[in-house]
Amino acid sequence: MSKILIALGGNALGNHAKEQHELAKYAAKPIVDMVEQGHDVIISHGNGPQVGAIHLAFGKYAEEKGPETRMPFAESGAMSQGYIGYHLQNALREELSNRGIHKSVASIVSQVIVDPADPAFDNPSKPVGPFYSKQEAEALMAKSGDIYIEDAGRGYRKVIPSPAPIEVVEQDVMKDLIRSGHIVIGAGGGGIPVIRDSDNRLVGIEAVIDKDLASECLAEGLDADFLFILTAVDQVAINFGQPNQRVLDAISVSEAKKYIEEGQFPSGSMLPKVQAAIKFVESKKERKAIISSLERAKEAVLGQTGTVIHR
Repeated sequence: MSKILIALGGNALGNHAKEQHELAKYAAKPIVDMVEQGHDVIISHGNGPQVGAIHLAFGKYAEEKGPETRMPFAESGAMSQGYIGYHLQNALREELSNRGIHKSVASIVSQVIVDPADPAFDNPSKPVGPFYSKQEAEALMAKSGDIYIEDAGRGYRKVIPSPAPIEVVEQDVMKDLIRSGHIVIGAGGGGIPVIRDSDNRLVGIEAVIDKDLASECLAEGLDADFLFILTAVDQVAINFGQPNQRVLDAISVSEAKKYIEEGQFPSGSMLPKVQAAIKFVESKKERKAIISSLERAKEAVLGQTGTVIHR
């Protein structure tokens, strides 16, 4: 059968630990459906709500205890990988056991190498953390030097760089686990962004890597056959929300690029998913990407729903 990387959105796992615990059980069912079909499965996930809560909590702590106690964003991302992975791997183990499938699940705290010369560092664009009023944001900028911008009409949020992923550091460990028949959870939240310093050490930086692009990077590194991007809708659509909206069953890379040029996909939602799908499909002949919903993941693998991106 095939090797499939499944990219789960962070919002699919809720906004707090109790909600996430329950939603992880829900997410485990369609994932184990794929395992039951005989596929090798790798899972990545978003961490937007989770890392935002962690960063905010430590920010409040630093306000009380002093700036030296501030938690860097890279470490906050690592924490989110651990606690999301803990819930996901236990939910998967339970679902596997209920079906009599004997497989182990391991979450790998994953670092992702980025280029320190990436232009993204000159143009912070990724919103993180809570929303603030304009007055609150101006006060925070004056105090911290961070950049805050207005986000989707809902208030102001801190923005940090979002560089492109180059390589997942721990991918060789993941390969060994997959070859041994285990299920791997990796590159959570886009991975911990790191650069190599002059002494060849890995150093975490203040940045966020797009989850879908990091998932694509990991899928390439693990030589996956399919990249499966799960989102809130069953299929990708053009003219979304308009009377002439049309869902897409299957599109070629060239068609996908044309729709991007037309501005069909919003930058904060569907665009990075389509871009990740294009990059994966172009990386090797016969690779395909599928964008669909968590609820219909099993059907999408069977070609009954979802949007397939192909050469």
